[in-house]
Amino acid sequence: MAGRRVAVRAAAVALLGAALLLGLGAAGACSHSSSDSLSLVDAASLIIPFAQLAPAYQTTHPGVHVTTESHGSIQVIRQVTDLGRSFDVLTSADAGLVAMMMEGESGGASPASPAPSASPAPTADWYAVFATNRMVLAYSPRSRYAPLFASGNWIRALTTPGVQFGLADPRFDATGYRALMVLQLAQRQYRDDHLFADVTVGRFSTPITVARSGGRDVIDVPQLLDAVSGTGLVLRGASIELVALLEAGDLDCAFEYESVARQHHLPFVTLPPQIDLGSRRYAAQYARVAVAIAFQRFATVKPVFVGAPIAYAVTIPSTARNPGGAARFIAFLLGPQGRRILAANFQPAVTPALVDHFDKLPAALRPLCVAMKSGETP
Repeated sequence: MAGRRVAVRAAAVALLGAALLLGLGAAGACSHSSSDSLSLVDAASLIIPFAQLAPAYQTTHPGVHVTTESHGSIQVIRQVTDLGRSFDVLTSADAGLVAMMMEGESGGASPASPAPSASPAPTADWYAVFATNRMVLAYSPRSRYAPLFASGNWIRALTTPGVQFGLADPRFDATGYRALMVLQLAQRQYRDDHLFADVTVGRFSTPITVARSGGRDVIDVPQLLDAVSGTGLVLRGASIELVALLEAGDLDCAFEYESVARQHHLPFVTLPPQIDLGSRRYAAQYARVAVAIAFQRFATVKPVFVGAPIAYAVTIPSTARNPGGAARFIAFLLGPQGRRILAANFQPAVTPALVDHFDKLPAALRPLCVAMKSGETP
């Protein structure tokens, strides 16, 4: 067991190394002016492609110093909106989060107006959908249940007694609430009224419940969410944290994005397109489920996430110190070199990128984007 813990730590260090490689120059970057430095905060599932994008950009823009850090998508946005940190470029694995938490344009409440004496809350005037993904059930090649997962009977594998199942915390990470959506969609798809309960009941200190409302199944995530010891559930703040556990064999399986599973050479079960949140063809079917999060850290919005095809967004926060440089970096991301790096890392690009408020988009980005149609969602 001690050896396994060492393996987990080693894998975690390697993973974090990819995330922090470009941040090693952060201290030095402080001596540079805002015009020749860029700070990025990214969805954790983008760690590997952005670890390649940033130095590639620096090669074509000599003298520019790029630093980056990664979190679960909800935490990415909270770094700016709640913690008051300044970043030039922000990416989220869920475009709807940018609309909800920075534009106030979700089905939940709009951000509260700041008190007259308070500083204006950080916002985003626009976002561009630049990539997609789909959910898969990744499993450990070291798992004794690997043959069962490889058979494709993922429901049987997931509900087998003794299986160690990893879940990203839905209060922090889009992968977490999307995993819950997948389970509920699978319950519908396979007409198995007990599937969601079979996977979740008894595994959380406060139960996650499902209720029918407005024609869809609404999954209610409580304010307090802790995994019950000994139930086979491992809960982590971001899905990327589960990767090291899968690689070490301390987890049997976990819901991940396909790009992440492929980047880390993890075997995975391909889910039906009706439930994997990866196809616009099934957008209406995905919308039959939603996740509502009762979390006090969402001080200004009521977070209700409706099932939808996965859409990654990029934007420039209003508090960016180098918005001009940010626009140039995003142009690189959306251009041929950026698309090649995304493709090499199994991250499907959206070309041209889709923008919600095209009139507010920096002029340098307009040739690479198109406006979303009226009523269109990511």
